[in-house]
Amino acid sequence: MAADSLQTLVYERTGRIARITLNRPSRGNGITLAMPRELAACVERANLDPSVHVLALSGNGTGFCGGYDLVESAEGRRSDGYEGENTGAPIDPMVLALNHVEGRTWDPMVDYAMMSRNVRGFMSLFHSDKPVVCKVHGFCVAGGTDLALCSDLLLIADDAKIGYPPARVWGVPTTALWVYRLGLEKAKRLLFTGDCLTGKQAAAWGLAHESAPPEELDARFEALLERIARVPVNQLMMMKLMLNQTAMAQGLSTTQILGTVFDGIARHTPEGHAFQRRSMEAGFKQAVRERDEPFGDFGLAAFKK
Repeated sequence: MAADSLQTLVYERTGRIARITLNRPSRGNGITLAMPRELAACVERANLDPSVHVLALSGNGTGFCGGYDLVESAEGRRSDGYEGENTGAPIDPMVLALNHVEGRTWDPMVDYAMMSRNVRGFMSLFHSDKPVVCKVHGFCVAGGTDLALCSDLLLIADDAKIGYPPARVWGVPTTALWVYRLGLEKAKRLLFTGDCLTGKQAAAWGLAHESAPPEELDARFEALLERIARVPVNQLMMMKLMLNQTAMAQGLSTTQILGTVFDGIARHTPEGHAFQRRSMEAGFKQAVRERDEPFGDFGLAAFKK
């Protein structure tokens, strides 16, 4: 995929570093159907470039990623391609999978087919031949955590927020990497509540390898990238293959199937339908505020631009 054809990302190479930057800042770098596919293409491009030793993942704008761009689908707004039940016109697969379309029954396997492909896109970071280092500033919530946790190393600003609030209603993390990154008890603590961590807490808990003051984040990110880039590509590939086998041997692939199926179910429980109805009545951001307000962190709704 040519760099100038990308809709959601920017790809560039500087020396031995391939840089992939989320580039939908006006939407909080919200994830669309195109983004995981473009991501996988960029990772493949970097892997096939013999001059690249390490990949750098970051986001433009005020934060890294606010999760899926779900405003239209949560509010029941159809894509431009949908013209009605009897016209035979195509339905946006994001709309079809993520919510109930009038006159159609939700098909969990259509949902799984779409979301599993998104997981494959995210996991291109995990399966990349070469190391991926992710920089998080501002916020990394909901589906945005799939991108961060599929990366090999995570450097986060002290004041950033990272977590999975949809664990409260309407979501299950499809890449299912929380327990592999945190351990069972800490993963339960976050996913039983949907709470977020600050960058400092994420580093203390072991979710990120390091946190940094916002004004130092870029410099520390670049220093780490340059240090990794000094290692021969063949050594980096061997280290990553060896280390990734621990997660695979513990059943990561099977866990992801369960997480992806459960994510679809979570959007079609009584509570999931109630959340979508409220989104249709008052708007998605208001529904998120009302979901999160009892937990005292309703300001996180602002991340969904």
